[in-house]
Amino acid sequence: MFETAELGRTIRKAEFKRLAPILRQELLELQDTLHKNKRFPVILVFAGVDGGGKGETVSLLNAWMDPRWLITRAYDDDGDGDWNRPEFWKYWRDLPPRGRIGMFLSAWYSRPMLDRVYEKTDDATFANQLERIVGFERALARDGALILKFWMHLSRDAQEHRLTNLENDPLTAARVTKRDWEHWRIYDRFIEAAEQLVSRTNRGIAPWTVVEGTDPNYRAVTVSTLLRDAVARRLEEEPSGNNQGAPAAKKKSKGTKNKHRQAAASAAASKATAYEAARSITVLSGLDMSQRLEKERYKERLIDLQARLHRLHLAAKSRNVASVLLFEGPDAAGKGGAIRRINEALDARNYQVHGFSAPTEEERARHYLWRFWRRIPRAGHVTIFDRSWYGRVLVERVEGFASEDEWRRAYAEINDFEEQLNENNTVLVKYWIHITEDEQLARFKLREKTPYKRWKLTDEDWRNRDRWDDYEEAVNDMVQYTSTSAAPWTLVEGNDKRFARIRVLETYCLRLEKALGEPAE
Repeated sequence: MFETAELGRTIRKAEFKRLAPILRQELLELQDTLHKNKRFPVILVFAGVDGGGKGETVSLLNAWMDPRWLITRAYDDDGDGDWNRPEFWKYWRDLPPRGRIGMFLSAWYSRPMLDRVYEKTDDATFANQLERIVGFERALARDGALILKFWMHLSRDAQEHRLTNLENDPLTAARVTKRDWEHWRIYDRFIEAAEQLVSRTNRGIAPWTVVEGTDPNYRAVTVSTLLRDAVARRLEEEPSGNNQGAPAAKKKSKGTKNKHRQAAASAAASKATAYEAARSITVLSGLDMSQRLEKERYKERLIDLQARLHRLHLAAKSRNVASVLLFEGPDAAGKGGAIRRINEALDARNYQVHGFSAPTEEERARHYLWRFWRRIPRAGHVTIFDRSWYGRVLVERVEGFASEDEWRRAYAEINDFEEQLNENNTVLVKYWIHITEDEQLARFKLREKTPYKRWKLTDEDWRNRDRWDDYEEAVNDMVQYTSTSAAPWTLVEGNDKRFARIRVLETYCLRLEKALGEPAE
């Protein structure tokens, strides 16, 4: 889940100096408008890896904005005088009023997280605690609060480097505690718990953003840009009428509208910077698209892997272990060819391939997961999805078929769906087969010239190429929020079809071997 926050995104110092005054002015103007109209409060939650920059980011926002209209709260282990009171008393006490921004550190996520990491609670208790948090945030959001949550992430090595640097600087040495180093030693346990936390509480009304915390410039611009854009969008919305206690909304004057348009134009201009260049680095950027496999070597590996998969498939059937394989990727990525190489190794009586496009009238009348639940395999069988439930956070997001709230809450819904598959003795393998824009263009042109492939090429395929960057951003978010330890994404370099097909087969074999406990003989 957190691999998208280990991509090495940075913003150079000179560029940051150019960006910072623009962002600061925009935030101050929006803060002034927010304070004057008092329509809604803003709640910022900061959590994440020790050393990830939570405190520094909050300090920067305090320096950039008007501190009179900011509330900053951090909670320590002493309980802050909340003994003999309900758990959430102190958070309710400290909530910002409408028109102000509240920033929370070590807040309602901290204790459940630490208790799970130190095994003071079990998974069921942890899940119940997270559900209570979801209910708390839902109540605030329904009352009009704008909630943004930032998970500041560092890799294990980056965290060690960060803590060491802080410790070696006399000005910051006191900030590093024995507990910080203890948390570093059990880093994997923290990440496992964090994965559950983010998955279960990532909702459209209170979304998480995972922020790469290594570079302070990138970290600062990311948080302040997201805050600016979210507040600006909310201010532009018409009042919903459910914010009880808020002042009656007045009709916007032409001057106010113009001011907001100017702010939007300024925001667009400032985003066309190194920040956008840094954001363009996605989880797909690190793939080595030059990987190739020679024809003879491919034939050898194909025979070996298909024989291996056949043995594993029979063993899985005898032990009632089902498999769900899903394939996503750009048009012409080679999903069909990879699926055929898997099918050749399976007993035709025991697998089924389902291809999905736009939902039918009947399917649109139901929850988007309905049509996939209906096709889950029974014990020992294999179901392959050519396109899947991830359409919700890919094509439906990019093309506007789902609202932002719908596709944002889908991450948690999908994680829950896949968790149920895992709990039911099902091996779930998720493939994103990736190709470059140039390779896709070459394959499109080949399809045009090949009679038996021409039918695959549609006007929509050509149109989707214009949204390439939007889809890449959506894929990055998809991996960020749904690549869990139990259901990881496998990103396959697909420019060379032979290489991709072998990678797909090998991955499925490895996942089956892990599920069965040992290689099948």
